Amino acid sequence: MTWDLLLLPLLACLVLAGIHAYLGLHVLARGVIFVDLALAQVAALGMTAALLAGHAPESPGAYAWALSFTVLGALVLALTRDTTAETEIEERPGFPGARRALGGLGGHFEPPHVSIPQEASAGIVYAVAAACTVLVLDRVAQGGEQIKQLLVGGILGVTRDDVVRLAGLYALIGALHWLCRRPLLALSRGGNVPGARAWDFVFYLTFGLVVTSSVRVAGVLLVFSYLIVPAVIGTWLGGTTARRLAIGWAVGVVMSVAGLTASFAWDLPTGATIVAAFGALLALVALARSLVLLGARVRREGRRALAGLGVGTGVVIALAGLALAAFPRADHLWLDALERGVPALQLAFLSEHERRVAAEARGSIARGTQELARLRTLGDEVRWGRRDLPPEQRERLRQFLAGRDELVAGDRLVLATLKARARDRQRFALGLPLTAAGVILALLAQRGVRP
Repeated sequence: MTWDLLLLPLLACLVLAGIHAYLGLHVLARGVIFVDLALAQVAALGMTAALLAGHAPESPGAYAWALSFTVLGALVLALTRDTTAETEIEERPGFPGARRALGGLGGHFEPPHVSIPQEASAGIVYAVAAACTVLVLDRVAQGGEQIKQLLVGGILGVTRDDVVRLAGLYALIGALHWLCRRPLLALSRGGNVPGARAWDFVFYLTFGLVVTSSVRVAGVLLVFSYLIVPAVIGTWLGGTTARRLAIGWAVGVVMSVAGLTASFAWDLPTGATIVAAFGALLALVALARSLVLLGARVRREGRRALAGLGVGTGVVIALAGLALAAFPRADHLWLDALERGVPALQLAFLSEHERRVAAEARGSIARGTQELARLRTLGDEVRWGRRDLPPEQRERLRQFLAGRDELVAGDRLVLATLKARARDRQRFALGLPLTAAGVILALLAQRGVRP
């Protein structure tokens, strides 16, 4: 039953991964990360304009509006590309630099050519499109719900026709890119190609077609994740374009399965769950890559390579101790984690009576949570028709659940009060020694940084 519900969304995710991992390599090579967000937001603006014009969100009219806006966005990005890529002042024959610098005093002066990064143009397009989207949605019924739909999409609602249409369109675009691979790859790698603006328009137009179609199904955030995260991981781990593409495809497939499974198992929004899965994987790969690079530096430079890490660790420890001393009742997540692993770290700062109260509250929370889980399971069975209860028993069940919730919340408030008391006593006993230890560690590590 599970796979019957998730099969079509999974196929749609695999189709998205196939085309976006490839286009992501182009985007990274060009250094225009904002282009995807910009074109996706332009497509979203076209869809909202279609809503204001009276078209249904999934209608051909809405798609035509979104595609028209995307074509205009692609044209703007192609025309704003600086094909000269010059950042230095050109010296004209017969006009040395000193004379040109004094051109304002009577000499001939030609203003230097300054290259504007295309990221600036993409960022401006994104900001303007996002602002206009908000303005348009302010005039559309249920504008807040429409914004949510545009951001995270509705991948679970994809149909077989949607999957077939996307697969066909992306196959045609992939074939076109294969036929035009030489000029497109050369432009992405910074080469000079005759008719560069025309080829740029071809790239941005096909890219816009993909983004427009994907945003309708998956939303802006999920489209951006499929484009950038697999390409970044593939670039980190692969040395050639083929390997990077293979790694990107593998990442897209694995994260699609993992995100959909987690969404179904924990009853979470599907699009947001897949985006979070991409982010978690990217963080893990970045951490592993950093450790590998650090290990290579240690083998080359010895312990001196760890000096910077020592300085950073010392600064973090000092700041954590200083924050505890200055704001004891703030949220200190690191101390909460330590106390969960070593409860004595908090109990040592409570009186004997407070410890007994804390133990009773924890026991009551454990029993109450177990009872709530059992009763909520019973309530779900009644709600879905798997079990029948008379109306009066259903009302009693509802009231008992509400009462038990309040009791558990009260016990948690007791624990929070005791933790606040412990924090007041830990501020100097732990905060000041941690601050001193962090400063000493940073100073000792700093000595290793010096040549």
